[in-house]
Amino acid sequence: SLKESMNPGTFVIVDQFIDRTVYRKKSFFNEGIVAHIPMSEPTSKELMKLCKKNLDVLNISNVLGGTYLAMEGPQFSTKAESNLYKQWGCDVIGMTNMPEAKLAREAEIRYCSISMVTDYDCWHPKHESVTLEMIIRTMKENTSKSKEFIKKISQEYYKGINFSKDKTNNILDTSIITHHESWNKEIEKKLNTILKRYKTVNI
Repeated sequence: SLKESMNPGTFVIVDQFIDRTVYRKKSFFNEGIVAHIPMSEPTSKELMKLCKKNLDVLNISNVLGGTYLAMEGPQFSTKAESNLYKQWGCDVIGMTNMPEAKLAREAEIRYCSISMVTDYDCWHPKHESVTLEMIIRTMKENTSKSKEFIKKISQEYYKGINFSKDKTNNILDTSIITHHESWNKEIEKKLNTILKRYKTVNI
């Protein structure tokens, strides 16, 4: 956690990301076909609301909305970096979500992420008093809660969520720049699962 209020054990329903990773492949459209996917709203509001509803029902401490700082790792932050990320207004920090959030959007998959806080990052004055044993205990508690949540949300997911305002499922319609006749055929074949819907509608 990068916020005092988001204490260990809190589930943060993330709605924004800052990507500080550098060595990961982050796009299906690196060559052969150019696409620029909007990322201003990387998560599904409807899925976020569903998560919030079910976390509340399960009485799991949670926060709706938060900015996730994705760091490369495997090392943790320096104190200077941790304080910088706090100044940026970030809420939680970890080594996942990137490139997953970007790839999901390119593949027209609705995405939602929940961060389960295990401890405070090194900005916190009492960070040094946090032991590995404390972190593992919190992780186990979070894991137990997450299993309850997954079971609950799996039951609720198909009960008539209205995705009509969510344009994720056809985002490629306004994102692919390269004309079809100029597509690299090998890349097109490789990305067939992602491009199948687009080609049916637009070509």
